[in-house]
Amino acid sequence: MSLGSQRGAAAAPGVVPAPCASKVELRLSCRHLLDRDPLTKSDPSVVLLQQRQSQWVQVDRTEVVRSSLHPVFSKVFTLDYYFEEVQKLRFEVYDTHGPGGLGCQDDDFLGGTECTLGQIVAQKKMTRPLLLKFGRKAGKSTITVTAEDISGNNGYVELSFRARKLDDKDLFSKSDPFLELFRVNEDLSEQLVYRTEVVKNNLSPVWEPFKVSLSSLCCCEETRPLKGLVWDYDSRGKHDFIGEFATTFLEMQAQWECVNAKYKQKKRNYKNSGVVVLADLKLHRVYSFLDYIMGGCQIHCTVAIDFTASNGDPRNSCSLHYINPYQPNEYLQALVSVGEICQDYDSDKRFSALGFGARIPPKYEVSHDFAINFNPEDDECEGIQGVVQAYQNCLPRVQLYGPTNVAPIISKVARMAAAEERTGEASQYYILLILTDGVVTDMADTREAIVRASHLPMSIIIVGVGNADFTDMQILDGDDGVLRSPRGEPALRDIVQFVPFRELKHASPAALAKCVLAEVPRQVVEYYSHRELPPRGLGTHTPEAPGSAP
Repeated sequence: MSLGSQRGAAAAPGVVPAPCASKVELRLSCRHLLDRDPLTKSDPSVVLLQQRQSQWVQVDRTEVVRSSLHPVFSKVFTLDYYFEEVQKLRFEVYDTHGPGGLGCQDDDFLGGTECTLGQIVAQKKMTRPLLLKFGRKAGKSTITVTAEDISGNNGYVELSFRARKLDDKDLFSKSDPFLELFRVNEDLSEQLVYRTEVVKNNLSPVWEPFKVSLSSLCCCEETRPLKGLVWDYDSRGKHDFIGEFATTFLEMQAQWECVNAKYKQKKRNYKNSGVVVLADLKLHRVYSFLDYIMGGCQIHCTVAIDFTASNGDPRNSCSLHYINPYQPNEYLQALVSVGEICQDYDSDKRFSALGFGARIPPKYEVSHDFAINFNPEDDECEGIQGVVQAYQNCLPRVQLYGPTNVAPIISKVARMAAAEERTGEASQYYILLILTDGVVTDMADTREAIVRASHLPMSIIIVGVGNADFTDMQILDGDDGVLRSPRGEPALRDIVQFVPFRELKHASPAALAKCVLAEVPRQVVEYYSHRELPPRGLGTHTPEAPGSAP
């Protein structure tokens, strides 16, 4: 049986999602490189650099492919991937002249390109033109980077064992058998994977089914040796050995003879000490955040900005909305730091940008759900800079008012997410970023809207700007318990992350984004796991029926 097979594979509700930090492999190839050698073709290699603390640091280098303008490199770059960080990469291609393929000062620069790791994994396969100094194109030269998730979390397996005709080790009653399952490590040491319960006074026990991760069972290696030991329980701890069997995950079969080596040596007609039967096996695949992103799931971001009067007159330098040409205000800092990450995961790079709590033209009636570009038919802006421009253009045209009602905007995004849910595919997930300077006024309606939204493919991030007391806002973040609607209905998932901006005011924009977005990958996986939706292109899998052991 293959771990990679779809047999009985399913994303199971209630399963702990794969870790959000993942390892990604990058494979490189180039086309139409410039030819810098007069007598032969270029001998290209690629240098990978990563930006760390505003400095470009060399991470690794490929091998040299001799005399080729269309090289395919065998060297694989392995990087840690974090959704909540902007991981800037630079690929530089050189015609290498150094000895043994090592770089030297005489290497000819054939072109380079910059991108983020998020852009690569979102596209899975990314092709970019190579640029020379000052942004000039290097002819038709291109570089292609292909990403693969190698996090190694392949899910878990559900096993059910029974036995028959076990040896009777007790004088006045029958054996009290239990089963231990071990993994044999590379150094031949044995690691206990699972110990069943004891079945009293029974030579044909049926043990309870159990679940174990493939990592624990066999290190995700289907040929890793496994060993099963059957014992007769003794309350003093001196358990009597009944017998053992050996197998691998790949070779798991219907049954094994349970053999006691001492008996086999001593008894001429000895066959076995009973038979252990694999009554059921179900393989469940647990998908990671990267599985969904690389399967084509898009992250659509909606920004909602607080235009209530408590922010202060935007013309006054004390206002939270004051536009300082030299220092962006807190709204802009939060908007840009989060938006720059989210836009990598949306192919059209368009953000819905909404406002609430202002009187808006032409009638100057209070609105809690208006497009800040004043186009109700299309509230989307081109990229995060488009949102910034729309925000700055909006400020002089509205009258800051109140109250701070956010339930209408949550409900609006929830309607889009509900339409996506009905497609039955893991194709679009929604993030709502709410930027506000105070505690929401419509708390009851907001709780109700969040509980309804917890059933949908969406997450809500609330950033509190300014120095208000945000204690009551912590209620919405379910970290300390399950959020409930006013009617007592619990949220299906914890989908709200609340962060006061002042706690990260003096940190870097990257630190704010990391804090704000850290929970999103887990929330995405939790939603699709609950709905039993695999990444796109993998089809819908269901667990095998009971009794379908190989």
